[in-house]
Amino acid sequence: MTITVGVLALQGAFSEHLTLLHKAAAFLSPSEPQKWNFIEVRTPAQLDSCDGLIIPGGESTAISLVASRSQLLEPLRDFVKLRRRPTWGTCAGLILLAESANRTKQGGQELIGGLDVRVNRNHFGRQTESFQAPLDLPFLSEGNQGGRGSGEASFTGVFIRAPVVEKLLPFVDDIQVEEQKREGTIVAPSRHTEDPAARKVMSDHVDVLAKLPGRAARLAGKSVDIDPEAEVGDIVAVRQGNVFGTSFHPELTDDPRIHAWWLRQVDDAVLKLRGSQQQ
Repeated sequence: MTITVGVLALQGAFSEHLTLLHKAAAFLSPSEPQKWNFIEVRTPAQLDSCDGLIIPGGESTAISLVASRSQLLEPLRDFVKLRRRPTWGTCAGLILLAESANRTKQGGQELIGGLDVRVNRNHFGRQTESFQAPLDLPFLSEGNQGGRGSGEASFTGVFIRAPVVEKLLPFVDDIQVEEQKREGTIVAPSRHTEDPAARKVMSDHVDVLAKLPGRAARLAGKSVDIDPEAEVGDIVAVRQGNVFGTSFHPELTDDPRIHAWWLRQVDDAVLKLRGSQQQ
Protein backbone atom coordinates (compact mmCIF):
# COMPACT_ATOMS: atom_id res chain seq x y z
CA MET A 1 0.00 0.00 0.00
CA THR A 2 1.50 3.30 -1.12
CA ILE A 3 0.45 6.49 0.65
CA THR A 4 0.90 9.73 -1.28
CA VAL A 5 1.48 12.91 0.67
CA GLY A 6 1.67 16.20 -1.17
CA VAL A 7 3.20 19.53 -0.22
CA LEU A 8 1.57 22.55 -1.82
CA ALA A 9 4.43 24.00 -3.88
CA LEU A 10 3.12 27.38 -5.02
CA GLN A 11 5.26 29.54 -2.70
CA GLY A 12 7.03 29.23 0.62
CA ALA A 13 9.02 26.54 2.43
CA PHE A 14 7.75 23.47 0.58
CA SER A 15 11.17 21.90 -0.11
CA GLU A 16 12.04 22.00 3.60
CA HIS A 17 8.85 20.08 4.39
CA LEU A 18 9.73 17.45 1.80
CA THR A 19 13.18 16.98 3.35
CA LEU A 20 11.72 16.32 6.80
CA LEU A 21 8.99 14.09 5.40
CA HIS A 22 11.62 11.80 3.87
CA LYS A 23 13.53 11.82 7.15
CA ALA A 24 10.39 10.98 9.15
CA ALA A 25 9.36 8.22 6.74
CA ALA A 26 12.78 6.60 6.95
CA PHE A 27 12.26 6.29 10.70
CA LEU A 28 8.63 5.15 10.55
CA SER A 29 8.95 2.60 7.75
CA PRO A 30 12.61 1.56 7.41
CA SER A 31 11.65 -1.83 5.95
CA GLU A 32 9.02 -0.38 3.60
CA PRO A 33 10.73 2.40 1.62
CA GLN A 34 8.02 2.14 -1.03
CA LYS A 35 5.20 2.84 1.44
CA TRP A 36 5.45 6.64 1.23
CA ASN A 37 5.34 8.77 -1.90
CA PHE A 38 5.99 12.50 -1.45
CA ILE A 39 5.16 14.95 -4.22
CA GLU A 40 5.06 18.68 -4.92
CA VAL A 41 1.50 19.81 -5.66
CA ARG A 42 0.89 22.52 -8.25
CA THR A 43 -2.12 21.19 -10.19
CA PRO A 44 -5.58 19.82 -9.39
CA ALA A 45 -4.55 16.43 -10.83
CA GLN A 46 -1.58 16.22 -8.47
CA LEU A 47 -3.79 17.18 -5.52
CA ASP A 48 -6.34 14.54 -6.49
CA SER A 49 -3.68 11.85 -6.18
CA CYS A 50 -2.88 12.76 -2.57
CA ASP A 51 -3.96 11.00 0.61
CA GLY A 52 -2.70 13.89 2.74
CA LEU A 53 -1.45 17.43 2.20
CA ILE A 54 0.85 20.00 3.84
CA ILE A 55 0.33 23.71 3.19
CA PRO A 56 3.67 25.34 4.02
CA GLY A 57 4.68 28.61 5.54
CA GLY A 58 5.25 31.57 3.27
CA GLU A 59 2.97 34.45 2.25
CA SER A 60 -0.65 33.41 2.75
CA THR A 61 -1.94 36.12 0.41
CA ALA A 62 0.46 35.04 -2.34
CA ILE A 63 -0.36 31.36 -1.88
CA SER A 64 -4.12 32.00 -2.11
CA LEU A 65 -3.65 34.23 -5.17
CA VAL A 66 -1.49 31.70 -7.03
CA ALA A 67 -3.86 28.88 -6.02
CA SER A 68 -6.78 30.82 -7.46
CA ARG A 69 -4.95 31.54 -10.71
CA SER A 70 -3.87 27.89 -10.94
CA GLN A 71 -7.47 26.66 -10.55
CA LEU A 72 -6.43 25.04 -7.27
CA LEU A 73 -8.37 27.02 -4.69
CA GLU A 74 -11.69 25.23 -5.12
CA PRO A 75 -10.07 21.76 -5.30
CA LEU A 76 -8.18 22.60 -2.09
CA ARG A 77 -11.46 23.48 -0.35
CA ASP A 78 -12.98 20.23 -1.59
CA PHE A 79 -9.93 18.24 -0.43
CA VAL A 80 -10.08 19.68 3.09
CA LYS A 81 -13.80 20.22 3.70
CA LEU A 82 -15.65 17.80 1.41
CA ARG A 83 -13.29 14.84 1.10
CA ARG A 84 -11.88 15.52 4.60
CA ARG A 85 -8.38 14.34 3.82
CA PRO A 86 -5.60 14.88 6.42
CA THR A 87 -4.21 18.38 5.99
CA TRP A 88 -1.53 20.25 7.95
CA GLY A 89 -0.83 23.96 7.63
CA THR A 90 2.23 25.73 9.04
CA CYS A 91 2.20 29.50 9.64
CA ALA A 92 0.70 30.80 6.36
CA GLY A 93 -0.89 27.37 5.98
CA LEU A 94 -2.62 27.80 9.34
CA ILE A 95 -4.04 31.13 8.17
CA LEU A 96 -5.40 29.54 5.01
CA LEU A 97 -6.99 26.66 6.94
CA ALA A 98 -8.77 28.95 9.42
CA GLU A 99 -12.46 29.68 9.02
CA SER A 100 -11.82 33.31 9.97
CA ALA A 101 -8.84 35.68 9.82
CA ASN A 102 -8.48 39.28 10.91
CA ARG A 103 -5.99 42.08 10.22
CA THR A 104 -6.73 41.40 6.55
CA LYS A 105 -7.28 43.89 3.76
CA GLN A 106 -10.62 43.40 2.05
CA GLY A 107 -10.16 41.51 -1.19
CA GLY A 108 -6.54 40.71 -0.37
CA GLN A 109 -6.90 37.18 0.95
CA GLU A 110 -9.03 34.09 0.43
CA LEU A 111 -9.28 31.22 2.88
CA ILE A 112 -9.66 27.47 2.45
CA GLY A 113 -11.10 26.78 5.91
CA GLY A 114 -11.45 23.60 7.91
CA LEU A 115 -10.51 24.84 11.39
CA ASP A 116 -13.20 26.60 13.41
CA VAL A 117 -10.83 29.30 14.66
CA ARG A 118 -10.10 32.97 14.12
CA VAL A 119 -6.44 33.70 13.48
CA ASN A 120 -4.61 36.97 14.00
CA ARG A 121 -2.23 37.36 11.09
CA ASN A 122 1.35 38.55 11.75
CA HIS A 123 0.59 38.56 15.47
CA PHE A 124 4.27 38.84 16.43
CA GLY A 125 5.17 41.65 14.05
CA ARG A 126 7.61 41.89 11.19
CA GLN A 127 10.12 39.36 9.94
CA THR A 128 12.92 41.14 11.82
CA GLU A 129 11.02 40.29 15.01
CA SER A 130 11.28 36.55 14.41
CA PHE A 131 12.29 34.37 17.35
CA GLN A 132 12.60 30.86 18.72
CA ALA A 133 11.03 29.44 21.87
CA PRO A 134 10.83 25.98 23.45
CA LEU A 135 7.32 24.54 23.27
CA ASP A 136 5.71 21.78 25.28
CA LEU A 137 4.02 19.41 22.83
CA PRO A 138 2.50 16.54 24.84
CA PHE A 139 1.35 14.71 21.71
CA LEU A 140 4.99 14.05 20.85
CA SER A 141 5.29 11.80 23.88
CA GLU A 142 2.85 9.35 22.24
CA GLY A 143 5.63 6.88 21.47
CA ASN A 144 8.96 7.27 19.77
CA GLN A 145 8.53 10.06 17.22
CA GLY A 146 11.20 10.57 14.62
CA GLY A 147 13.95 8.70 16.46
CA ARG A 148 14.35 11.25 19.28
CA GLY A 149 13.10 8.86 21.98
CA SER A 150 9.75 8.51 23.68
CA GLY A 151 8.59 10.93 26.33
CA GLU A 152 10.32 13.99 24.81
CA ALA A 153 7.64 16.65 24.52
CA SER A 154 9.86 19.73 24.16
CA PHE A 155 10.22 21.16 20.66
CA THR A 156 11.95 24.30 19.37
CA GLY A 157 9.32 26.55 17.81
CA VAL A 158 10.52 28.87 15.03
CA PHE A 159 8.21 31.88 14.68
CA ILE A 160 8.48 34.12 11.59
CA ARG A 161 5.74 36.74 11.14
CA ALA A 162 3.62 34.14 12.80
CA PRO A 163 -0.14 34.10 13.32
CA VAL A 164 -1.84 32.91 16.49
CA VAL A 165 -5.26 31.44 17.11
CA GLU A 166 -6.99 34.24 18.99
CA LYS A 167 -10.40 32.58 19.29
CA LEU A 168 -11.94 29.13 19.10
CA LEU A 169 -15.18 29.45 17.17
CA PRO A 170 -18.37 27.44 17.65
CA PHE A 171 -18.74 24.52 15.27
CA VAL A 172 -21.08 25.24 12.38
CA ASP A 173 -21.42 22.93 9.40
CA ASP A 174 -21.67 26.04 7.26
CA ILE A 175 -20.15 29.52 7.02
CA GLN A 176 -19.19 31.46 10.17
CA VAL A 177 -21.94 34.07 9.86
CA GLU A 178 -21.10 36.00 13.04
CA GLU A 179 -17.48 36.34 11.92
CA GLN A 180 -18.66 37.91 8.67
CA LYS A 181 -19.98 40.86 10.65
CA ARG A 182 -16.56 41.76 12.05
CA GLU A 183 -14.77 44.62 10.36
CA GLY A 184 -11.42 43.65 8.85
CA THR A 185 -12.25 39.95 9.07
CA ILE A 186 -12.60 37.45 6.25
CA VAL A 187 -14.24 34.04 6.40
CA ALA A 188 -13.96 30.85 4.42
CA PRO A 189 -16.82 29.80 2.15
CA SER A 190 -19.14 27.01 3.19
CA ARG A 191 -18.50 23.40 2.20
CA HIS A 192 -21.06 20.86 3.41
CA THR A 193 -20.41 17.17 2.83
CA GLU A 194 -22.86 14.27 3.07
CA ASP A 195 -20.20 11.65 2.35
CA PRO A 196 -20.44 9.16 5.25
CA ALA A 197 -16.69 8.44 5.28
CA ALA A 198 -15.88 12.15 5.36
CA ARG A 199 -18.37 12.90 8.11
CA LYS A 200 -16.84 10.20 10.31
CA VAL A 201 -13.60 12.19 10.58
CA MET A 202 -15.26 15.54 11.21
CA SER A 203 -15.12 17.00 14.71
CA ASP A 204 -17.38 19.56 16.38
CA HIS A 205 -14.58 20.96 18.56
CA VAL A 206 -11.03 22.25 18.22
CA ASP A 207 -8.29 20.65 20.32
CA VAL A 208 -5.60 23.04 21.54
CA LEU A 209 -2.27 21.18 21.22
CA ALA A 210 0.20 23.92 22.20
CA LYS A 211 0.44 27.40 23.67
CA LEU A 212 3.28 29.90 23.68
CA PRO A 213 3.58 31.22 27.23
CA GLY A 214 2.58 34.84 27.67
CA ARG A 215 5.96 36.22 28.67
CA ALA A 216 7.51 34.75 25.53
CA ALA A 217 4.93 36.59 23.44
CA ARG A 218 5.85 39.91 25.07
CA LEU A 219 9.56 39.31 24.42
CA ALA A 220 9.07 38.27 20.80
CA GLY A 221 10.10 41.68 19.43
CA LYS A 222 13.59 41.38 20.94
CA SER A 223 14.59 38.80 18.28
CA VAL A 224 16.24 36.52 20.83
CA ASP A 225 15.79 32.95 21.96
CA ILE A 226 13.36 32.87 24.86
CA ASP A 227 13.13 30.96 28.11
CA PRO A 228 9.35 31.04 28.61
CA GLU A 229 7.60 31.03 31.96
CA ALA A 230 4.57 28.91 32.80
CA GLU A 231 1.87 31.45 31.95
CA VAL A 232 -1.30 31.19 29.93
CA GLY A 233 -0.28 32.25 26.45
CA ASP A 234 -1.04 32.32 22.77
CA ILE A 235 -2.49 29.26 21.02
CA VAL A 236 0.05 28.08 18.44
CA ALA A 237 -1.08 24.54 17.53
CA VAL A 238 -4.60 23.19 17.02
CA ARG A 239 -6.34 20.18 15.55
CA GLN A 240 -9.92 19.60 14.46
CA GLY A 241 -10.83 16.31 12.82
CA ASN A 242 -8.69 15.93 9.73
CA VAL A 243 -7.06 19.37 9.97
CA PHE A 244 -3.91 20.26 11.92
CA GLY A 245 -2.35 23.72 12.16
CA THR A 246 0.80 25.21 13.68
CA SER A 247 1.82 28.86 13.97
CA PHE A 248 5.49 27.90 13.94
CA HIS A 249 7.75 26.27 11.35
CA PRO A 250 8.83 22.70 12.21
CA GLU A 251 10.24 22.45 8.69
CA LEU A 252 12.90 25.07 9.54
CA THR A 253 14.47 22.75 12.11
CA ASP A 254 16.19 19.39 11.65
CA ASP A 255 13.72 17.72 14.02
CA PRO A 256 11.31 15.36 12.18
CA ARG A 257 9.19 14.37 15.19
CA ILE A 258 6.10 16.42 14.29
CA HIS A 259 6.28 15.19 10.70
CA ALA A 260 6.55 11.61 11.97
CA TRP A 261 3.60 12.12 14.32
CA TRP A 262 1.50 13.60 11.50
CA LEU A 263 2.41 10.80 9.08
CA ARG A 264 1.03 8.36 11.64
CA GLN A 265 -2.25 10.29 11.55
CA VAL A 266 -2.27 10.09 7.76
CA ASP A 267 -1.52 6.36 7.89
CA ASP A 268 -4.42 5.77 10.29
CA ALA A 269 -6.80 7.87 8.18
CA VAL A 270 -5.88 6.02 4.98
CA LEU A 271 -6.35 2.62 6.62
CA LYS A 272 -9.81 3.60 7.87
CA LEU A 273 -10.85 5.11 4.53
CA ARG A 274 -9.65 2.19 2.43
CA GLY A 275 -11.20 -0.26 4.90
CA SER A 276 -14.59 1.43 4.63
CA GLN A 277 -14.35 1.47 0.83
CA GLN A 278 -13.79 -2.31 0.78
CA GLN A 279 -16.85 -3.07 2.93
